[in-house]
Amino acid sequence: MREDIQIAQAAKLQPIEKIASQIGLPKERLELYGSYKAKVDPQGLKKKTAGQLVLVTAMTPTPAGEGKTTTTVGLGQALWRLGKKSMICLREPSLGPCFGIKGGAAGGGYSQVLPMEEINLHFTGDIHAVGAANNLLSAIIDNHFHHGNQLGIDVKRLTWRRAVDISDRALRSVIVGLGQGNGLTREEGYDITVASEVMAILCLASDLSDLKRRLERIVIGRNYRGEPVFAKDLKAAGAMAVLLKDALKPNLVQTLEGSPAFIHGGPFANIAHGCNSLMATKTALKLAGIVVTEAGFGADLGAEKFFDIKCRLGGLQPQAVVLVATIRALKHHGQGQLKKGIENLGKQIENIQLFGLPLTVAVNKFGGDRKEEIEFVKKYCQKKGVKAVLSEVWAKGGQGGEALAQEVIRLLKKKANFKFLYNPAEGVEKSVQTIVQKVYGGQRAVWEKSALASLERFKQWGIKNLPVCMAKTQASLSDDPSLLGRPKDFEVTVRELRLSHGAGFFIPIAGKMMTMPGLPSQPSAEEIDIDEKGKTVGLF
Repeated sequence: MREDIQIAQAAKLQPIEKIASQIGLPKERLELYGSYKAKVDPQGLKKKTAGQLVLVTAMTPTPAGEGKTTTTVGLGQALWRLGKKSMICLREPSLGPCFGIKGGAAGGGYSQVLPMEEINLHFTGDIHAVGAANNLLSAIIDNHFHHGNQLGIDVKRLTWRRAVDISDRALRSVIVGLGQGNGLTREEGYDITVASEVMAILCLASDLSDLKRRLERIVIGRNYRGEPVFAKDLKAAGAMAVLLKDALKPNLVQTLEGSPAFIHGGPFANIAHGCNSLMATKTALKLAGIVVTEAGFGADLGAEKFFDIKCRLGGLQPQAVVLVATIRALKHHGQGQLKKGIENLGKQIENIQLFGLPLTVAVNKFGGDRKEEIEFVKKYCQKKGVKAVLSEVWAKGGQGGEALAQEVIRLLKKKANFKFLYNPAEGVEKSVQTIVQKVYGGQRAVWEKSALASLERFKQWGIKNLPVCMAKTQASLSDDPSLLGRPKDFEVTVRELRLSHGAGFFIPIAGKMMTMPGLPSQPSAEEIDIDEKGKTVGLF
């Protein structure tokens, strides 16, 4: 993957002011972070165009991923080459995967966002700001205990967790407050920052006032009377908002070919809602005729949450979908057999059709793919009523995505009949059951007693009728990562139900899913280094 870095380092970056001018953003709207990236102030920005929204999603991926970001970038470049005023909207990469199993998330080959190294690492500091705001609330909670606990918070019923943006399984369960005078000794835990409720709030807030209101609504636990305790009760939301005021603004960067890109927010799609910020997407729709965004992992996770959470809460109307597939993943799901593995792609096609949207399949080409394998995929998709297009954006950039772009343009001329999958007013259990049966293809959801107890408690508090954000393995349509392809006759176990009240959804945690990942046996960090000239190597 070193070739990705060589391509990125050889690219001729344009000043970010020039990128902004291409979409009608004046200099006074920009807050520069060096020469090649900037924060954008969207407040008061008037709508200049009726933008159309395109989602890029994928079949169930292999551990290395199937190239959604690369496809999104390449499609954006291709639309730009074809004279379309377009933008792409991506999530910010988390340091967890960068140093863990997948590497960076800035695209690849000749379809990257730049400056790649900075985007993959600290970027503009947004994720660090989220972690700081999250942990400020934790510190305020422990300080409240230390100084008498006037609110009567039940220490055994705290639900708020600390956060750090590194995959570190040792932090899943810890003891804090050890040592004399260091606060109340208690059990605590960490989530990865991109799974924090603060990250979800940042990505769903419409402006600074809405951000603060959402922070105030965070439930950190309950008091001795069994009532919810909110961040507002601890007078924490104002200070948290101050830490997030700059992070709330979308980040403008550029693709390898000089087309504009927003990269903002970074929730995971297996344990969070998996979409870039609502503010970035809505701002892009004011500036561009076509906006291409992506949602993490397979369509059963990121796409479902994009539709049922982000579009529902943000009032978005998507018009088309690109579903990414690779020969590698199809063989993986068929345990070496392409004809068996393609059933997974078929189920994900059906999942998009549940939402009433036109779609195309992008076959992300790898060097070893054979022509007959690609033709087999195309014919299979044709039988499903969907056109599959070969995408060569990694090797050829925008030129390699022109066929895909032409198909997307054709789809955008069709009428979309977008609809949500479930009605939150029918209750959490019904929503989960609908997702399990219709999207995953399972028999039913089985709730453990502790999850049902949480559900009943939330009902007693009057908190109900919210969308659900399923936390589930990305490796399978089921909650068992070993069940590949298109499994059938399985059950999904809901072992825990968390409340993300500020963000506005419930989080049913299925199977053995963890909200703090661990590093693999050979983490990407082992290959990352910096040479004597100050150039990063091994980051991809």
